[in-house]
Amino acid sequence: MTNLKTILTLTLGASTLLQIACKNAQTNTVNSVKPVIVTDAVRYDSDDPAIWINKSDPSKSLIIATDKDADGALFVYDLQGKTVKEKVVSNLKRPNNVDVAYGLVLGGKPVDIAVTTERMTHKLRIFSLPDMKPIDQGGLDMFVGETEPEFRDLMGIALYTSPKGEIYAIVGRKNGPKEGYLGQYLLEDNGSGSVKATLVRKFGSFSGKKEIEAIAVDNELGYIYYSDEQVGVKQYYADPAKGNQQLALFATAGFKEDHEGISIYKVTDSTGYILVSDQGANRFQVFSREGTKSNPFEHKYLKTVPVMATQSDGSETTSFNLNETFKHGLFVVMSDDKTFHYYRWEDIAGADLKKK
Repeated sequence: MTNLKTILTLTLGASTLLQIACKNAQTNTVNSVKPVIVTDAVRYDSDDPAIWINKSDPSKSLIIATDKDADGALFVYDLQGKTVKEKVVSNLKRPNNVDVAYGLVLGGKPVDIAVTTERMTHKLRIFSLPDMKPIDQGGLDMFVGETEPEFRDLMGIALYTSPKGEIYAIVGRKNGPKEGYLGQYLLEDNGSGSVKATLVRKFGSFSGKKEIEAIAVDNELGYIYYSDEQVGVKQYYADPAKGNQQLALFATAGFKEDHEGISIYKVTDSTGYILVSDQGANRFQVFSREGTKSNPFEHKYLKTVPVMATQSDGSETTSFNLNETFKHGLFVVMSDDKTFHYYRWEDIAGADLKKK
């Protein structure tokens, strides 16, 4: 009888715990912001998106997204989440992250570019936009001379455009030293209309806890942000001439697992929001883009936004008016079911945040 009571107690206890877990999951789903569009699936492993804005016709803007595999690709989507098949770049060796920039001068003409990190070859791959044609002569070698293999395995990428119009690639990797984890490379014409990369500096502290993958750049304010996973978000000057000192460490509390994708929503040239993915909890923490009067590098926590995308690694946002659906901007989030989710900014903002 005692054994029977014990079994019943354990069974009922397990059942109760299961009911609580299911109830919590249902509550989280109910409270989560829902996307207005879910893209077509990639073949292997969705990881990171970037937004290219078509300045002449914003409704024809594109989402460039990585499919991370040894036989990977850059997928290209329209604003309806449909694959633009003729623009997809295949046969990439584990493309990890991607970013875009506007107006790199090649052959005397400005060219918009998409840049991805090809992890297995230790190269940057660069493609012109919107046609997605290679302009890198097969790829640009990064972190040349490093002796540790993981010190060359590329992961994060963000592009910085300086006030002079110079374009730099900020490149992260799977592992690296405690100081100088990131590389900053100047992208230029190699003299024949293709891109070359010149190392300008190595910078950025690393805790050693996990890795640095998510990187974002604020062009207008001149800052670089990156996630030191399981520690927080670190801030540096984007201009190498301003030095390598760390300006801020924030987003240090309330994360269930890894600190991941960082994206910046701009209300004005100097105000807005920094969104950081709490990967294991399927939510984003939101911080002020601008600092306080007493401390320009104090980014205050504002709110947490649960989303339907799961285990989100990468994200991107814009406040540009793209079409009737995304009048106040678009927030694109990777989901681990091989898709990317499109959210309206006003749905993310709710009643707490401003919209452009």
